[in-house]
Amino acid sequence: MRLNKLFASMLFVGASFSGTVLADTFQPFEVTDIQVEGLQRVALGAALLSLPVKVGDTVDQLKIQQAIKSLYASTNFENISVSHDGGVLIVKVTERPTISAVTFEGNKDIKDEQLQESLDGSGVKVGESLDRTMLTGIEKGLQDFYYGVGKYGAKVEAQVINLPRNRVELKFKFTEGLAAEIRQINVVGNKEFTDAELIGMLELKDYVAWWDLFGERRYQKQKLQADLETIKTYYHNKGYIRFEVTSTQVAMTPDRKGLYITINVNEGEKYKVKDVNLTGDLMGREELMKSILPIKAGDMYNGGDVTFTEEMYSKYLGRFGYAYPEVKTYPEIDDKTKEVTLNINIKPGKRVYVRSINFTGNTVTKDEVMRRELRQMEGAWLNSAQVEQSKARLNRLGFFETVDTETIQVPGTDDLVDVAVKVKEQPSGSFNAGVGYGTESGLSLQFGVQQNNFLGTGNQAGVSLSTNKYSKNVNLSYTDPYWTKDGVSLGGSVYWNEFDANEANLERYKNSSYGVALNSGFPINEYNRINGGIGYRHNTISEISAYEQALRFYNIYRDDDPNADLSFDNFELSLGWYRSTLNRGTFPTDGSSQRLSGKMTVPGSDLQYFKTDFDTNYYFPINRSHSFVVLARGRLGYGNGYGQFNDNDQILPFWENYYSGGSTSLRGFKSNSVGPRSFYLYRGSEPCAPDPSGDGCSLPGDPNSIQVSSGRSIGGNAIATASMELIVPTPFLDEAYTNSVRTSFFVDAGNVWDTEFDFAKYQTLPAEEFDKLQDYSDPGRIRASWGVSLQWLSPMGPMVFSLAWPIKEYEGDQTEIFSFNIGKTF
Repeated sequence: MRLNKLFASMLFVGASFSGTVLADTFQPFEVTDIQVEGLQRVALGAALLSLPVKVGDTVDQLKIQQAIKSLYASTNFENISVSHDGGVLIVKVTERPTISAVTFEGNKDIKDEQLQESLDGSGVKVGESLDRTMLTGIEKGLQDFYYGVGKYGAKVEAQVINLPRNRVELKFKFTEGLAAEIRQINVVGNKEFTDAELIGMLELKDYVAWWDLFGERRYQKQKLQADLETIKTYYHNKGYIRFEVTSTQVAMTPDRKGLYITINVNEGEKYKVKDVNLTGDLMGREELMKSILPIKAGDMYNGGDVTFTEEMYSKYLGRFGYAYPEVKTYPEIDDKTKEVTLNINIKPGKRVYVRSINFTGNTVTKDEVMRRELRQMEGAWLNSAQVEQSKARLNRLGFFETVDTETIQVPGTDDLVDVAVKVKEQPSGSFNAGVGYGTESGLSLQFGVQQNNFLGTGNQAGVSLSTNKYSKNVNLSYTDPYWTKDGVSLGGSVYWNEFDANEANLERYKNSSYGVALNSGFPINEYNRINGGIGYRHNTISEISAYEQALRFYNIYRDDDPNADLSFDNFELSLGWYRSTLNRGTFPTDGSSQRLSGKMTVPGSDLQYFKTDFDTNYYFPINRSHSFVVLARGRLGYGNGYGQFNDNDQILPFWENYYSGGSTSLRGFKSNSVGPRSFYLYRGSEPCAPDPSGDGCSLPGDPNSIQVSSGRSIGGNAIATASMELIVPTPFLDEAYTNSVRTSFFVDAGNVWDTEFDFAKYQTLPAEEFDKLQDYSDPGRIRASWGVSLQWLSPMGPMVFSLAWPIKEYEGDQTEIFSFNIGKTF
């Protein structure tokens, strides 16, 4: 925009000084004929229309000069001469050449596209005629732009290369040079705050630490203006209402490579608020408006509080349909008492109603899917709070990268507006589980598609046909979030799975399962929702490794044949509560979400157990632009059995255990590796095996002949994890990708426990072996790691890159420094 304004001003100046060719001196005569010579591109008729002289007219010197000006004004000619032969008026012209090509050379700070766009707006583009008088103005405008960014050695030269058939190539050659660096910034006149305090808040810098890779000392005129406003705002917020920047000087070194900036200020003194008066039309709500007034008599004057108060009242009036209120503060300053009286004048204006709500940018998502999320209704008065709430609900869908709203006044009315909702869609589907790579786990390949906005309907559909070295999975799911117009959802899924734990970094067992589930959700209010479901699941467990924790489960549910597979049919109930105030569904930067869920098998099922989980996320923006955000996450989970089977207390099946470690929790540790490990008991060289007549190795024999050895991770029935992240702008990335790429520095901590395993029955083991057993059970130990993560919402689905290093690890822990995944949900 600034570049366009520079071009416009320079072109105007250039055009004002266009030269003319004076006609020969002659006496008045009557025109009997008109001849125009030199025409190539311009038609004779068009030239004659621009000539204010006709056959039969009597012309003199003044009339000829007017004719020449009129021909120049047509912008078709760059040279014109007029003569006559008797009564024949002879006009000789040289047409302006046609621009055949526009090229740029040597420009780095300004992209070709920006230059061409600015030239197009000024009429300098391919196919148009060239006005050479404008070139000097264009050169100066571009040079002024470079001066504004500190490149005082920059030069711009416009070259015109003649081509056949009165065509030209217009070439702009740039010599940008180096930007002048700021050598020193001085503040003069400050007493209350030091130079270091004031200069430290400026965007311009005269010193950059060696470790600051992205810092620079480059001067930019626009930044200086913004920095002056920053200083002014800082003083006003501290009570210095009379503060002013009296002058600024920017001095250049003789070599034009360095700058010295001096800012002269007059601080004035601190002022207190003497009184605050509300005036204007208070709509009968004077007491309420006074009660919410954040500024009180006796407070130190604060310009930020004044601005906040004006915005607060504007938003308050906006909730009642007053879309264009005027809230202005008029201070009365008493320099003797150093007090200020704030007179806040409120003009609500006319109540405004919404005629229509229009959507743009949604090429996939249907209008009806967006409209059902709106809380602002057509025909109702414009409510700013409901518009913002509608915007937040659309953002939380996760279908859009950005959502913007604008109120547009209906022409010819003063009480009707249209609400324009402009969205930018983003991929709402992903490859389920996708592709993964870890320094320890290697490459894994899977396939599955999850679409959260199926065919633009807002419905969720999933088809998963995945396979890797440890899992085969087929899953069909579908959910309609608006099964009823009130937002009651209904969905279901059918699935089949084969899982080989031995290939998933866990102790060996195989689990083949299939089932069906039906679920529904009920909204409580804007932020809370309850979900419930019922399902059937069949599990077949085989090839169980004979480690002690699995034997505990096996000995409760064993068959007469110790080598037989275990099969279970279970009916499951689920219930959950979900709350969200997040500002976006993907990559949120503000708000929080909590999820409490539980499931249990129906009494009478082959297995009787329950699981409860609680997850929470809090986003705390550090600055107003939300470019820096602190994210705090936590998870708690617990599961156990209930009731009895064969006179034994039922326990949580080991394949339902919690696991931790990997790209989704406790980064820096190998997937599923955190928590208790299995242990085996050996007598001599023979391992214990499932025995239908007893309890494994804890039965007859000399305890002193039993050895303990460790195995792999097996998970546990309880989990607790926490994470703290600092989300920062992604280096070297344009701001346009803020909502699709995220970089963060994190610290993860947590563990998994088995709270139900009975170690007392192993106390007869030798002390050294018993100590090993307790070590493998991992009681009370917390793992921690730190690192950096890059997340990208690509067209293929979410991608996650992580570099993590353990802070706290123990013997037997398996670490994984680098991990990369496609299709993981985050």
